[in-house]
Amino acid sequence: MSTHLSPAQTAQALPYPALARHIEALLQDPTVKVPARMVLPLAGGGSYFVMPATDATLAISKLITFIPDNASRQLPSIQGDVVVFDAATGQRLCILDGPTVTARRTAAVSLLAAQKLACRTDGPLLIVGAGVQGHSHAEAFAAGLGVREVWVASRSAASADALVRHCHGLGLRAQRVEDANAVLAECPLVVSTTSAQEVALRTMPRADAFVAAVGAFTPRMVEWDAAVCQRLAQEGTLVVDTRDADHEAGDLLQAGIDVPTVPTLGDVIAGSATWADYATQRRSGPVFFKSCGWAGWDLAAARCASSGLGLRLDLQTPGV
Repeated sequence: MSTHLSPAQTAQALPYPALARHIEALLQDPTVKVPARMVLPLAGGGSYFVMPATDATLAISKLITFIPDNASRQLPSIQGDVVVFDAATGQRLCILDGPTVTARRTAAVSLLAAQKLACRTDGPLLIVGAGVQGHSHAEAFAAGLGVREVWVASRSAASADALVRHCHGLGLRAQRVEDANAVLAECPLVVSTTSAQEVALRTMPRADAFVAAVGAFTPRMVEWDAAVCQRLAQEGTLVVDTRDADHEAGDLLQAGIDVPTVPTLGDVIAGSATWADYATQRRSGPVFFKSCGWAGWDLAAARCASSGLGLRLDLQTPGV
């Protein structure tokens, strides 16, 4: 019998600093194989994602739906599961809660990028978009960077206030701000986690800023103004999460940027020739990290959960 983790149990199995370390290790593992994810349109306007990945010990598939307007139904926009198998025996080891994995591994990827690329990690951290990813990024940057102050901007004051309260519960100083563009100059850390249905950010970040742009993960989605992205390409440092961003990074693609020439987080971790060549030409402007998502991050989460729970040692454990 395999272990089926609840959302709370999945979160407990994926502490952000440990998850970031597993992501870094995965990026250096030559046994990792991640085929292109399959995205099927749904009749109601949503999408169904099938995301497999494997390494020398585990095989996983994330099966999730994304329904952008589910908030109007009082339902989460992302639903589904991550199914984890033993690569040697084919036995199912566990089922992780898909939305929890998505939230935490995405924030952990941003955390790892910030650990490697941010000039300043003291904050304040500006979070634009107060949904699930806003919450997870506040948690991750507090746990992994030591951020103590968070500013929240959202089209919904109620959502922003809820995230502010959540930050207070984490022991952080937090406040709602009315206009994200008006305060970008005051924030060395910025995370954009909007629904990415329209441009939300039209102002250039400060020169020493680290930006994690998370919301747009298809070519048609966008959070950042094209002119700002073009300036970032000219004056700052662009990094994408994986080569899948070449055809998914809506912000950069809509700005006409040649995304295949942009180094990946893996290049940064490995110190590859691509990163070395790019780094020699780095300018003094902001670092802009574009995150689109990848099943490898879910595999890293499976590794983290498997390691922490000892699932490979006790396949018969029905729960935790």
